[in-house]
Amino acid sequence: MQNDTEISTAPASAPLKLGERLVQAGKLQPVDLDRALRTQQETEGLLGFLLVRLGMISERDLGPILAEHLGVRLVTKTGFPEFVVMEDAIPVPFLKHSKILPLEETDDTLTVAMACPQDEFSRNALALATGRKIDVVLAMPSEIEAALERLYGGKRDELIEDLGGAAGSEADDLQRLKDMASEAPVIRLVNLIITRAVDSRVSDIHIEPFMNSLKVRYRIDGVLHEVESPPAKLTAAVISRVKIMSKLNIAERRLPQDGRIQLRVQGKEIDLRVSTVPTLHGESVVMRILDKGSVEMSLDALDFAPDTLAGMKELLDKPNGILLVTGPTGSGKTTTLYAGLTGLNRPENKILTVEDPVEYQLEGINQIHVKAEIGLTFANALRAIVRQDPDIIMIGEMRDLETAQIAIQSALTGHLVLSTLHTNDAPSGVTRLLDMGVEDYLITSTVNGILAQRLVRRLCGHCKQPYQALPESLREMGIDHLLTGTDHTLWHSTGCDECGHTGFRGRVGIHELLTLTDPLRRLVLDRADAGVLQAKARELGMRTMYEDGILKAALGLTTVEEVLRVTREE
Repeated sequence: MQNDTEISTAPASAPLKLGERLVQAGKLQPVDLDRALRTQQETEGLLGFLLVRLGMISERDLGPILAEHLGVRLVTKTGFPEFVVMEDAIPVPFLKHSKILPLEETDDTLTVAMACPQDEFSRNALALATGRKIDVVLAMPSEIEAALERLYGGKRDELIEDLGGAAGSEADDLQRLKDMASEAPVIRLVNLIITRAVDSRVSDIHIEPFMNSLKVRYRIDGVLHEVESPPAKLTAAVISRVKIMSKLNIAERRLPQDGRIQLRVQGKEIDLRVSTVPTLHGESVVMRILDKGSVEMSLDALDFAPDTLAGMKELLDKPNGILLVTGPTGSGKTTTLYAGLTGLNRPENKILTVEDPVEYQLEGINQIHVKAEIGLTFANALRAIVRQDPDIIMIGEMRDLETAQIAIQSALTGHLVLSTLHTNDAPSGVTRLLDMGVEDYLITSTVNGILAQRLVRRLCGHCKQPYQALPESLREMGIDHLLTGTDHTLWHSTGCDECGHTGFRGRVGIHELLTLTDPLRRLVLDRADAGVLQAKARELGMRTMYEDGILKAALGLTTVEEVLRVTREE
């Protein structure tokens, strides 16, 4: 990695420096390069390593450009050997210190992957130790370290030894716990857990202590996957480190706590919402990763069916009333509301939101963070903001009757109100409001529509393949009436490197939009249950989430099995 000290002012014919190449490729902002170059003058480190360490660029983006810059071939972990090459000829500490991985040997040549191919000293040392000509390729440091750990081991023991073996105690002494959490190995370990999560498109990190183990699980595309976990002896240190980063009280281990971490990882600004809950064997920690750059702030980008998208836009264009989005936790309700607000965010509209917490900051929208401990509840905040003369109000969640009543009063007095509810489908949103104690005539006067949604895993675009489903299979699944004609094409995937051999990459929404028309309002006034409301809504043209999911499976966006998994409908 080139040791840049300034941005080149040489003629156009001069070769570009590494920093300039990265800026030219759009992987690095000029202001970040200037900052890194100033830091480099103080640390005298290599620019590529420094950029990754500062979180300005990811190794994945750096690798191809650095390989081109150095004129060497780039090798990823898929090209690493399954077994040790020349095990006895090269000392393992030297390989780990120099970040070198032997890849292949012949009678006269040894091919090695190096994080720093221009390190002449290490190349000469390898040649002397092996008696072979050294052929060098480039590999990223983290991938070399992971391969060395897999092939040679010892890394976990090294972490425990670095802590002097003290991590196994209960650590009642708070100062000792702080010292443990501030040890370099623990800092590296927690940073590695977070960095790998961001690199793997993880939405939530779960750190769970058990009697003889500490488990780390990543939620990827809505499904939990267990990953390699730290030793159980590091439980107290790892959890304390997360609590210190999120500014929580590490002395309090009996009550749940909530915090926030703001980091720059791989050139992206990342927020982590941190929740701790005391369990039998310690505190369970969940970190939700909020990456604004990965959120689509437009309804057009949220995979709505054309008729559903038109219905949503029509409801959002109404001058007053209530639009509810329902679904379980993690079903994308807030993202849908943010996308709707972004479309309404015009100079003539004053928009206020009340959220717990504010997940993403939206330019031009006034957002209020609920703080129940000082009395700033949803209801109290709503009372205040109606005096702020807003045109549009978003309420993070209708949790109780008091909040619902204020929202209804706001809708009756000319405001458009957006909010969420926790229900299984759209018709159940009506019965949920009735159960909360809202009068039926107020629901029919204010609620314009209810959108229910789920997220299903999206098929990987690189390895998905079509197949012809048997008519009897379609009848058995109860979807034969949804796939018209003789074309019964569905899709599945085989798994590839792009999707981590899961067959899925990303998620897609399936939706159910209930628009309260006069026939449905009459049923609400008659206190009809959710089943009756759904039957009438389908008669009037509403498509259920299950049906929407099957149509998207036929389009190759997901699989029938995935739709069944999420909707649980037979």
